[in-house]
Amino acid sequence: MTDILVLANETIGSGRLLDAVLRRRDEARGGELRYHVVVPQTRPQHGNVIYDDVVRASAQVRVDLALAFMLENGIEGTGEVGDADPYNAAMDAIAERHIDEIIISTLPAAVSGWLRRDLPERLHEGSGLPVEHVVSDIGGEGLPFEVTLVLANLTAASPELIRHLHQLAEEGPRRFIAVVPLESRDGTAKAATQERLSKLISSLREHGIVAAGMIGDPDPYTAAMNALQFFQISEVCISTLPEDTSKWVADKLVERVSSAANVPVEHIESRATAEAEA
Repeated sequence: MTDILVLANETIGSGRLLDAVLRRRDEARGGELRYHVVVPQTRPQHGNVIYDDVVRASAQVRVDLALAFMLENGIEGTGEVGDADPYNAAMDAIAERHIDEIIISTLPAAVSGWLRRDLPERLHEGSGLPVEHVVSDIGGEGLPFEVTLVLANLTAASPELIRHLHQLAEEGPRRFIAVVPLESRDGTAKAATQERLSKLISSLREHGIVAAGMIGDPDPYTAAMNALQFFQISEVCISTLPEDTSKWVADKLVERVSSAANVPVEHIESRATAEAEA
């Protein structure tokens, strides 16, 4: 069994990295090959309060989407969220499990903080393992699939939203990242928020749609901006209650996100009812 560590963050879904994973599988020629994906945590740029759960969840979403790709291609894989320092994240994984090779994916040298810190060379020297470095210009090349950011709260599991997302999935290769803002800043509503998120993800996955999600900042605008920082997003879908009952609509959330995002933003109204507005 050959165990390969894949270390990536923003470029986790890039075509070049996916090609490297598939090429290495083909080179094995039927031999046993196993991947372990490590994504370091990234601090958000938006919001007055940094929620550790949000930071970890954003990295976990990347892990989940990478493992989903491997599963689609019949590749065995595991994954974890690593230390915020990518060198420590990789070395921790190497210390805890048997690793034979490392694949590290970075942005181009001009914009990569990892390369400014000579990360591939340091990992080779520190681990003694072969290191393959994959450069992915996702800003210029994009991703091999569309990525839809879904922002919803009380309407997260509404039939209107689910139906719309299924329609989008039928249009071509697509991944969904769902963000459900925490209802209150004191954290008392976390269980209810997690339940809504789980229902949304399950309703997509049970139809073979690749999706992952996270609880976001209590402020929906901040939650959206953080997701746009964390992920390469193709479009945003914001789901709210009807206009006459929605606080998000009253606060002009859709317009504010549209002004700040460089991608299309779509508004879906749902007739779901609950104990608070969204």
